[in-house]
Amino acid sequence: MIKEFKEFAMRGNVVDMAVGIIIGGAFGTIVTSLVSDVLMPPIGLMLGGVDFANFFMVLKEGAVPGPYAALADAQAAGAVTMNYGIWFNSVISFLIIAFAVFLLIKGINNMKRKEEAAPAAPTTKECGFCFSAIPIKATKCPNCTSSLGKS
Repeated sequence: MIKEFKEFAMRGNVVDMAVGIIIGGAFGTIVTSLVSDVLMPPIGLMLGGVDFANFFMVLKEGAVPGPYAALADAQAAGAVTMNYGIWFNSVISFLIIAFAVFLLIKGINNMKRKEEAAPAAPTTKECGFCFSAIPIKATKCPNCTSSLGKS
């Protein structure tokens, strides 16, 4: 059983998939940081100093009654909140990751298309009289001796 598991785990596809998952997780972390630390602060600044991570709705107040200035304050008071600002940041992260994957797949498909060589030019043609295959440059059929003219 251990031998079978080792054979399964060492297959090329499984190892490639594991590497992809690890790299994908790291890429997700980078994109999350890009959205929350690089993109959203200037967008919030353009919208009047808004921090999207602090967009929330109080569903039930905590031990200390609201209003709460920030999401951290509401969570510290034990309030139940709907955090739609964090969700908005996650949607933007998803869109960036989806676009990056789209570009990756598009690049791979372009490389595959370039690898596919154009079909080779034909080397034979068909005699119009005896219908046998003859060299493309032939002016007379070697089988029926018919004159083919210039082709």
